[in-house]
Amino acid sequence: FRPLGLRHSDYNFCDAAGRDGDDYYFLAGWFAFIVESERRAIMSIIQMPSPNFDERKGDGVSIILLHYTGMKNGQEALARLTSEEAKVSSHYTVDEDGTVYQHVDEKMRAWHAGVSSWQGVKDINSVSIGIEIVNPGHEFGYREFSSSQIEAVTELCRSIQERHDIEFVLAHSDVAPDRKEDPGELFPWKTLAQNGIGVWPDISDE
Repeated sequence: FRPLGLRHSDYNFCDAAGRDGDDYYFLAGWFAFIVESERRAIMSIIQMPSPNFDERKGDGVSIILLHYTGMKNGQEALARLTSEEAKVSSHYTVDEDGTVYQHVDEKMRAWHAGVSSWQGVKDINSVSIGIEIVNPGHEFGYREFSSSQIEAVTELCRSIQERHDIEFVLAHSDVAPDRKEDPGELFPWKTLAQNGIGVWPDISDE
């Protein structure tokens, strides 16, 4: 892989080129910046604002909270999440083709968790970033999440982790187990964990 605009000699950090340690770290940082910039460019985000948000309370964001939309299709879900009458929202929605929509700025408190708690915290909306993942859910024909969708969720979570001190990547069912089951048993938590998003238990015979 060679980022556009870099010659091989620009990132072949060998002593034969006569560069000292400062040169090495400058070029390595430059290379990392370009790779990250290209990665962000690949994941375009469509702005679709929701009026449903308010100010956060507390000490910042520590949770990424994953939901499924649980509606017949993505269009219905997007309409509800951006309807003032519905009084619900999320920060992001990831459609089945991998398209990412942003509804609420990460600095603000979106209304997605409802009555919920985690480790003594009851205002989950104030400490979380909510991601809705388009899927009909158990009521309308639950199905596997597409690979494009999971790739987009992974990249989105990575970018959120870069901006916030995330301690937990949780399911809606984790914070509201008595009333919610999303994103459900088909959600590939192991795949996300293998990409540095959340955890997956390592169960062995030992």
